Amino acid sequence: MKKVLSAVAAVAMLASMTACGGATSEPASTPDTAKPADTASQSDDSGDSSSDAAPSGDQKVINLWSFTEEVPGMAEAYAKDHPDFAAKYKIEKTVKATDNGAYQNALDQALAAGGKDAPDLYCAEAAFVLKYTQGAASQYVGTYEDLGIDVSEVDSAEIAQYSVDIGTKDGKLVGLPYQATGGCFIYRRSLAKEAFGTDDPAEISKTIGGGSGSWDKFWEAAATLKSKGIAAVSGDGDIWHAVENSSDQGWVVDGKLTIDPKREEFLDLSKQLKDKGWHNDTQDWQDAWFADMQGAGEQPVFGFFGPAWLINYTIVKNCGSFDADGNKLEGQGTFGDWAVCDSPIGFFWGGTWLLSNKDSQVKEGVGEFIHWVTLDTTEDGLQYKWANGTYGVGGSKDTVASNVVMKKSDGTLDFLGGQNMFDYFVPANEYATGKNLTEYDENINNLWRDQVRQYTAGNKTRDEAIADFKQAVGDSIDIEVE
Repeated sequence: MKKVLSAVAAVAMLASMTACGGATSEPASTPDTAKPADTASQSDDSGDSSSDAAPSGDQKVINLWSFTEEVPGMAEAYAKDHPDFAAKYKIEKTVKATDNGAYQNALDQALAAGGKDAPDLYCAEAAFVLKYTQGAASQYVGTYEDLGIDVSEVDSAEIAQYSVDIGTKDGKLVGLPYQATGGCFIYRRSLAKEAFGTDDPAEISKTIGGGSGSWDKFWEAAATLKSKGIAAVSGDGDIWHAVENSSDQGWVVDGKLTIDPKREEFLDLSKQLKDKGWHNDTQDWQDAWFADMQGAGEQPVFGFFGPAWLINYTIVKNCGSFDADGNKLEGQGTFGDWAVCDSPIGFFWGGTWLLSNKDSQVKEGVGEFIHWVTLDTTEDGLQYKWANGTYGVGGSKDTVASNVVMKKSDGTLDFLGGQNMFDYFVPANEYATGKNLTEYDENINNLWRDQVRQYTAGNKTRDEAIADFKQAVGDSIDIEVE
């Protein structure tokens, strides 16, 4: 097992995160088909980052596993700024992409093998985190209490409940994310003025039924937008995460496949979007979806549902206002023509949880680092630096796990015309729930959305799409399907 401690990981990660031109892959904090961020790490053909540098003196090794360079970069930054920690511990990282289950397969084998090369600290994203906190691989996870972390700080830091629920096993906290990924509606100001006479977030929130728990006002707004030649959203994927996360039940209940009525309704909502021309019929993470972010699609697109990372990692990079080197292209693209308001439906999308191995021999060091990343609310903690864009060189402001930190931070973005995004993203975290997730969501979501597309394209009837979905789940996942 080869390891690396890259001296430039943190700076390289931030550079790739903030450049606004060129990048089009989905960031690893998202729940579907995540890909690794561009970094300056060394890699072999298998996707492992590696180095043969040995720990010196009395240093103990902390084996860190991740699917991007983001958390290893944080560890590098922490060691640099905390010499006492660096004197005690050497972080050795293994980084694998999530493509085709590569990260999970390798992580599972390493956890099962145990020994000195087993992960001490490992990352899991929303798409598969329940497997490691509550599911099939949860036997390896250690509690935060065992790491010496005062878990009462979860309350004092005002960590979003959905993320705590996901990271809790048998009443004990075993994982927390560093980001908060509650979703808002991210919309074009100029199109709002054209259709509704205002771009004020409070007024647009009312127009689309923000916080209502119902799609009714949003569909009324979609009809108005269509009369102006404007699509409400780019594709059906833009409403999926709100639909999925608002369901009362997850995909698997008592070992059986369950299609919650709200998720089944996605068939009808998707068809309505297509039949009425309320979207451009794009598929998320494809070129046409990115083109809609810069207003280059079939119809101008009013907005996208998503968390703050969708702005920083995706819309900014595809807004058409910057060249490949990040230089501003005057008068081009949509930069500055955006705002955020309440989503009609509460949801979250993505996130990376930090977990520890219950058999780790370096729990004190692991706990010290995890605390700094997830619960330290001082101006020296990662949370504050991440929220205010002061982490590393040229960092982007982002929503973080702690509401306390965001309430005392500056969330204004030029991209949003000077709006403070925390005014809407902080309450968005409170609307989200983590109680309808299962460890099978990544695979089942892909199968479901494929059948929905088949139905809306007219290739199958509604009943055929549901039947084929059930068959696909039964063929690929070891759960009961009726």
